[in-house]
Amino acid sequence: MDLRQLEYLVAVAEERSFTRAAARVHVSQSGVSAQVRQLERELGAELFDRTSRVVALTAAGEVALEHARAALASAAALGQAVGEVAGVVRGSLVVGMVAGCALTPLFDALAAFHHAHPGVRLRLVEGVSQELVDEVRRGALDLALVGVAQPPEGLEALVVVDDSLVALVPEGHPVAAGADPFAHPLVAMPQGTGLRAALDARCAASGERPEVVLEASAPDAVAALAARGLGVAVLGASMASAYPDLTPVPIPDTRALLALVWRDRASPAARALLGIIRNNSFSVD
Repeated sequence: MDLRQLEYLVAVAEERSFTRAAARVHVSQSGVSAQVRQLERELGAELFDRTSRVVALTAAGEVALEHARAALASAAALGQAVGEVAGVVRGSLVVGMVAGCALTPLFDALAAFHHAHPGVRLRLVEGVSQELVDEVRRGALDLALVGVAQPPEGLEALVVVDDSLVALVPEGHPVAAGADPFAHPLVAMPQGTGLRAALDARCAASGERPEVVLEASAPDAVAALAARGLGVAVLGASMASAYPDLTPVPIPDTRALLALVWRDRASPAARALLGIIRNNSFSVD
């Protein structure tokens, strides 16, 4: 067996799909399947139950997964230790970013990193903030730019934007005249996003239970729905200027953060990128 087979085993187990695992490791599905079959023949046991719609580990697969992860972690630690001694950054860097975010300073930092370390394979993936945080925790991502209500526990964090929430309504709406936004139907981002986490945290603290009637993952869609009278939009205060046809009304006692998060024992590549970010005073205007 080799490390590639173990990588494919872990990918299939975590994605619960040969198709998604193949996309994750940038190999054809047939290639992943063939290598996993080869590993099963070498071990003398089936590692996956392929009879159900969702790929599931067998009992032997559960045992193999634990050791595969340990072997891959040891291999990564070996490369990291040698790289630190030699002063060389190598391998790969996988960065997560909240979907729909076009943050120029991050792109500038990635470009500077690529110029300084052209031998490192760089990958950028989008996703929902909570899923990205989970991916960082389990090591699938080196670091991620996420929206959160507060820095995630157990991870290092660099806050890029410290924002608050506003209600956005058309001219003449009762909320624009001082009515309680939470007394009206809301249009908000979906569960798992930073802005929704900030909204839910505010409601949990105050005991309020507003009705979220519509959800959209793009801020422009949230604002467009509110502009058509379908509910009160809840977005970040820094976004309000993008929608001049809507009136922003501050929602007190709210905090919505945009932050870079990473594990305490970051890879040399992740530390190199963080160094570039800090040296260039990473910020958002």
